Amino acid sequence: MKKRANLRIKHKSKKGGLNKKGRDYYNRKTGSKLKAPVTEKKPKGKRAARKRSFCARMSGVKGPMKDKKGRPTRKALALKRWRC
Repeated sequence: MKKRANLRIKHKSKKGGLNKKGRDYYNRKTGSKLKAPVTEKKPKGKRAARKRSFCARMSGVKGPMKDKKGRPTRKALALKRWRC
């Protein structure tokens, strides 16, 4: 069983997802290759395909867009950051 990387609050972006330190930490711990989000309005080529793929997968994730206090969830923040 693989150990899961422990992501601290300082590694989470307030805009949604992970910040640079968080991605670097996760990549070191797991051997993964996480990349920064595609935030451009009209990306080209591979970045456009990556954005479409992320938006399609993340939009289908179950769960609310707001928590009980009316704040946006991590899911909502990520979708907004990627401009889905």
